Amino acid sequence: MELKDIEKLAELSRISLTALEKDGFLSDFESILAYVGEIKEVADEAPNREAGVLRNVMRDDVLYEKPLATREEILQDAPDRDGDYIKVKQIF
Repeated sequence: MELKDIEKLAELSRISLTALEKDGFLSDFESILAYVGEIKEVADEAPNREAGVLRNVMRDDVLYEKPLATREEILQDAPDRDGDYIKVKQIF
């Protein structure tokens, strides 16, 4: 990547850059491209790995036979109640 490439990107983005900013972007882009190069090397070294292959890592859905709680049992577990209703803090 060269300084003219940075200037072209700035022109396409319709932003103005100072010389100091251009130099900063040039070094940033060089480090980003170097990192991408490292990633490509690792990807090339391990061609046997399944990159991008989708597989299900979730457990199977299993129906557990469990008796449902009654209304009264649910209300008893509530921290605060008002008759047949669960009391919650006011939001508004």
